[in-house]
Amino acid sequence: MPAAKPAILTVTLNPALDLATSVEQVLPGPKLRCAEPLTDPGGGGINVSRAIHYLGGNSRAFVALGGTLGETLAALLHKAGIETERFAAPGDTRLSFAVTETGSGKQYRFMLPGPVWSELEVTRVLASIAAAAPHGGFVVLSGSQPPGVPEDFVARLCKWLAATGARLVIDTSGAALRAMVAAPARPYLLRLDGPEAEELAGRPLPDSAASLDLAADLVGRGAAEVVILARGAEGSVLVSQDQRLFSPAAKVMVVSKIGAGDSFMAALVLALSRGQALGTALQWGTAAASAAVTSQGTGLCQRADVERLLQECQVTEA
Repeated sequence: MPAAKPAILTVTLNPALDLATSVEQVLPGPKLRCAEPLTDPGGGGINVSRAIHYLGGNSRAFVALGGTLGETLAALLHKAGIETERFAAPGDTRLSFAVTETGSGKQYRFMLPGPVWSELEVTRVLASIAAAAPHGGFVVLSGSQPPGVPEDFVARLCKWLAATGARLVIDTSGAALRAMVAAPARPYLLRLDGPEAEELAGRPLPDSAASLDLAADLVGRGAAEVVILARGAEGSVLVSQDQRLFSPAAKVMVVSKIGAGDSFMAALVLALSRGQALGTALQWGTAAASAAVTSQGTGLCQRADVERLLQECQVTEA
């Protein structure tokens, strides 16, 4: 018999080969002598799969790859032990570049756009994701959408996944996020970070109460069955039809914020796939995000750190 699919499929339509380095000071003009770079396979869904692997879980990474950088990225995924389902991208895989200024601690992140998709490729990828989806499991769509992918992609994906029973978990931003709210398709779960939530709300969200109210409004409007809003160093809030929860972030020294959101999603979805309640999954997600910010460059959470920080992230009703 063929091996059963993992209960989690992550989807990355716009992956990147991530390079991270550091320099004393970023200045215009002169050549800047950087430290030895760290190279990782990047993109929201890929990072979620990598973090799930670090946490002792299994997932399958559906990744659109193309060109020489795509081959390099595929080799890095294989080396990392990530089970991968490849989809032929319409062009070359992109590059992203992060530079940390050691003198100030500031971090500069440069993200290239990726290849342009046609309507035919969008239809093909929807069918391919549905075919790869674990029946009754979770599909995690995380990261930016490539140029040419329509704003209603999430709504269309929800329709394709309906027959599989898979629950769609979303971490997106910009036009795709606004489309989800304007024409609700009601995926299972939507996560937003602080700036994304404030941009969507059109106003500041000064405290957790304001974030909870926005999350409750989004649930009521059908944006998702469960909405999670991250509040950075404060923690995260979660709202469903019958729950309003808060999990405080652990008190840690922040080294790099890259990968915190992806680590959160990994721990959250892994807990849900193991039958844990929403509150427990929220606690694991917050601990994973707290662990991730202690890593250098594009590093993600590590299992020992997450387990150590878990008790600091106890969930309360809000």
